[in-house]
Amino acid sequence: MSSSKSPKKRPYIKAILWGIVSAGMYIALFVKEDLINEYFGKGGVYALLPILMAFLFSFVHGNFTGLFWSALGVEASKKVKEVK
Repeated sequence: MSSSKSPKKRPYIKAILWGIVSAGMYIALFVKEDLINEYFGKGGVYALLPILMAFLFSFVHGNFTGLFWSALGVEASKKVKEVK
């Protein structure tokens, strides 16, 4: 059995796209700060908006960060389990 590793394609385009989306979200957050504070401060059902926004930011920024490191070639080490 030959164990030749094929070069892994790096996700440059995906990282750039997720980075643009992430940056756009942060820009929108700061530009529309007054509107966001108005809705988030209403209470009631609107109290869920900050939680949903945090999940959305976490998802988008997490995808960007993971793809960014993959594009740079940084990957988590894979532990090999020894069989005795």
